[in-house]
Amino acid sequence: MTDTRIRLLREEDWDAVVALEERAYAASGLSEGREALRSRHRASPSTCFVLEHEGRCGGYLLALPYPLFRCPDLSLAEEGGVRADNLHAHDVVIAEELRGRGLSHRMLRHLEGTARAAGYRTLSLVAVRGSHVLWNPLGYRARPEVALPESYGSRAIYMAMPLDPVPADPVPAWPLPHSTDPIPGSPPRAEVG
Repeated sequence: MTDTRIRLLREEDWDAVVALEERAYAASGLSEGREALRSRHRASPSTCFVLEHEGRCGGYLLALPYPLFRCPDLSLAEEGGVRADNLHAHDVVIAEELRGRGLSHRMLRHLEGTARAAGYRTLSLVAVRGSHVLWNPLGYRARPEVALPESYGSRAIYMAMPLDPVPADPVPAWPLPHSTDPIPGSPPRAEVG
């Protein structure tokens, strides 16, 4: 994919982002709508990205600071910036025709680098519709004890991973991955989460 790059989300991307989000989530009742999505971006524009493929929006990732073990409610817009040492990957969607190529993993690795550079200690996300299997290879671990807003539905699972284990601690809080690459020979999966 020589003509694919990750860049910051821009104003002119919103129509494409909203269309991708609606196609990914409307049927399951998880679509947030334009204003809620824009509020996530306003909360942290430096951590929201577009996957540009052949000059158009082929996917996006919205992330914002949020306290560890908490997450935004899909039914509510963000009211203001939150200070936290956890960066929450709120939404990642890859266009249907580009799925199965590891692009969601590439975007999450990009977010991980951005988070480390900015001094975040952990990353979190909410896996919906069984997508937790996508995030395990990247080092995210399920935290089923974390209660989620009802807006995520009954199959959602909170997941988190440390960015840098504390060197004095011989056992990090979560197991770290040996590789961030997809498992060879594994079937392509939907890249929405």
